[in-house]
Amino acid sequence: MNATAQGAVRIPALQQGRRPRLLVLGGGFAGTHVAKAAAHLPIDITIVDRRNHFTFQPLLYQVALAVLSPANIASPIRSIVSGKQNVEVLMDEAIGFNLDGRRVQMKSGVELEYDYLVVATGATHSYFGNDAWAANAPGLKTIEDAIEIRRRVLLAFELAERQMLETGSHPPLNFVVIGGGPTGVELAGAISDIAKLYMKEDFRHIDPAKARVMLVEGGPRILAAYPEELSKKAVEQLTDLGVEVHTKMQVSDVQAGYVVANGERIDAVVTLWAAGVQASPLGKLLGFETDRRGCVVVNRNLNPPNRPEVFICGDLAHVEINGKQVPGVAQPAMQMGDHTAKMIEQDLDGKPRTEFTYFDKGDMATIGRMAAVANVKWPFKAKWSGFPAWITWLMVHVMFLVGFRNRVTVFFEWIWNYFTFTHGARLITGSQQLPGWTDQRGVQPGATGALDPNSPGEVSKEKAGVA
Repeated sequence: MNATAQGAVRIPALQQGRRPRLLVLGGGFAGTHVAKAAAHLPIDITIVDRRNHFTFQPLLYQVALAVLSPANIASPIRSIVSGKQNVEVLMDEAIGFNLDGRRVQMKSGVELEYDYLVVATGATHSYFGNDAWAANAPGLKTIEDAIEIRRRVLLAFELAERQMLETGSHPPLNFVVIGGGPTGVELAGAISDIAKLYMKEDFRHIDPAKARVMLVEGGPRILAAYPEELSKKAVEQLTDLGVEVHTKMQVSDVQAGYVVANGERIDAVVTLWAAGVQASPLGKLLGFETDRRGCVVVNRNLNPPNRPEVFICGDLAHVEINGKQVPGVAQPAMQMGDHTAKMIEQDLDGKPRTEFTYFDKGDMATIGRMAAVANVKWPFKAKWSGFPAWITWLMVHVMFLVGFRNRVTVFFEWIWNYFTFTHGARLITGSQQLPGWTDQRGVQPGATGALDPNSPGEVSKEKAGVA
């Protein structure tokens, strides 16, 4: 790698006879990696996150579809940096910056000083200006999102069972997933899997296998970032699972109980959003140039203009290599975190910084049981689909999970599910109201769509025919 033209970076803290302080905003892939990689340096490190845990986002969809429990894919940030005596963790949230004074204003009211600042607060959902859709079509970025999706999907089957028992019919169980990227593909495939394989023996009055799963994509093909041949393989595997794939379908409205796409109304007991992301709002608060998604435009040292002490990492960074933007996924986020620690070490040693280079190992997306696609770029080049891609996906994700306990637990959970066709995390928590249920065809007038014993729509024991 080439050294930067700016040469070694001066560190005022050393000139003042004190240890430099590294402030890391965000405890995701980039934030935890920079903290761990820099923990051996003679600096003090503070990680700030509004949650106390790190979430392994590539497996969030498995929490959303009741394959895994939240604890399987999340670890306390304190546990991740346990034993690193120069690393502290604060549960707080940044709300403002004084870059000239090297201070960050926190939601709690305190100001934190820094010598180095890493902003790695990730991304959130983008509804393309239609934020009101969020209530009717939740996205998937956090544990809370996953639990809400799980609640809605499982509740739809429970309400259908209840109405079948009461009236002898139930509305069509249509599930609509908007967005044909990896998250959308994984959600659609997983819904079809649990309906057709894992819940087929659990209900007495409905047939979950008759659920209709639709994947709606506005572009010409799903998995647009993958080679076209793998996109076609993904469609084939989704179709085999019973998922209907609709491309060139522009969604114009999302309401409780239905979606409008290409002028057509599509009834949906559950609608899920996987169509777009936008960077954390902190990107714009920094005051630097941002791209259309709100990502901060940075140089190859991950710095905004004239701020060598500020590093932007992960989904929040817009960095280009050979004219191509580095994607906002886990791989580059981890590499950015590691490289930021390396550059800080170079500063401490009085050496010029080396530029960030992204080592792309490939991309994988799981589709369902024994179904996946993989665009492998390291340690060899290959384009796999089906079982080879699926087993590779399993091994890679187990390897990158944080903590030995999580790796073992997830591995054996997958093995158990594979051979027994059971999911052990099918819990409905929170509200028992399903948005749009009462507007579905075939729902009785006055039905509340709730299973709350105090609800006026609750089936009486006498009517249900139970003691």
